[in-house]
Amino acid sequence: MSELSQNLNYYQEFEKQLKIVDKESGISGRKPTLLLQACCCPCSSHCLEVLTSHFDVTVFFYNPNIDEVAEFQKRLDELYRFTKEADFALDVKVVEGPYEPEVFYEMAKGREDLPERGERCYDCYELRLRKTAEYGLEHGFDYFSTTLSISPYKVARWINEIGMKLEEELRASSKDGQREITFLFSDFKKKNGYKRSIELSEEYGLYRQDYCGCVFSKRDRDLKKGNID
Repeated sequence: MSELSQNLNYYQEFEKQLKIVDKESGISGRKPTLLLQACCCPCSSHCLEVLTSHFDVTVFFYNPNIDEVAEFQKRLDELYRFTKEADFALDVKVVEGPYEPEVFYEMAKGREDLPERGERCYDCYELRLRKTAEYGLEHGFDYFSTTLSISPYKVARWINEIGMKLEEELRASSKDGQREITFLFSDFKKKNGYKRSIELSEEYGLYRQDYCGCVFSKRDRDLKKGNID
């Protein structure tokens, strides 16, 4: 990535995009479509609260990093419940991506002992965002993004750099040169976004997990708690 992209204020870029989106919506009379990769319901809650007034949102639940089927299903079920209960999310659609942990483990091979927020995590962000961007382009979405940046444990700069790169790649590889999908910048933790996600989790009684989903994050959590040697 260029030095310019590294110095961007991604929340300000997000706000600039929203102004453009709202202006175009006012002219066309329709909200643009957004495919939003979601890691879990608590992280999605505030993101949807912000985004649904600007976009026709579809949540894309693609998380091959999640270590167990039961955990995968529990997070997905909470998303479905939330979109039926929260007034601002009633029109949100949910698309279930495939559960394919073998893809994650292949990506992580040889890097199992790296700490969180390291190289393995960067590639995990890219794995999930790439699937989102490709699905979004194939199904005619205008924008794609992710809820990941709401977490204080995720590196927002990496997430946005990956999104920018994928937008460029897909535009360059488009067979007819016409289909495009735009990456929506994000740093949803800004302006108390993470705090608001906790408040919404409490309001709706959401299952709020204490690890990112992968077996390595669970291992590190248990080490900190002293549950394993």
